Amino acid sequence: MAPWRLGWLIVPSDLIDVARARMGNLFLTPPALSQHAGLVALDCKTELDGHVETYRRNRDLLLAALPELGLNHIAPPDGAFYIYADISHLTDDSLSFCRQLLLDTGVATAPGIDFDPVNGRHFMRFSFAVSTPLVEDAIRRMIPWFRKRNENKLVAY
Repeated sequence: MAPWRLGWLIVPSDLIDVARARMGNLFLTPPALSQHAGLVALDCKTELDGHVETYRRNRDLLLAALPELGLNHIAPPDGAFYIYADISHLTDDSLSFCRQLLLDTGVATAPGIDFDPVNGRHFMRFSFAVSTPLVEDAIRRMIPWFRKRNENKLVAY
């Protein structure tokens, strides 16, 4: 809402003072109309609560499904909408593993190597920041795929 002289800015902590010096005049004494409009524009608590509940439900669905996928070692999802899971019993190449999962099931995940160049080859990341039906569908498609991978791995030993 820049023309209304109302807004916010997110910057690295070491640039806060510089940003304040440069941006202060843009947001100085916004008109009363802008202030009232800003309150309405930023008042989305009901919508936010809905998103939080959706993510909670999706997280719980995915956490409940992980043992069925043979994934029992995870980083607790306590800070965002991702689950970082250990797949070292299935592969040492998370990039190829996630690519094959995508090709075979249409479910996109992120290889751990994207986040940790040293040990990430043993991990994958699931996101639950989508609609609940998408999470449910992804779980349905992944269960047989992971089951086959787990069985093949056991046979190999």
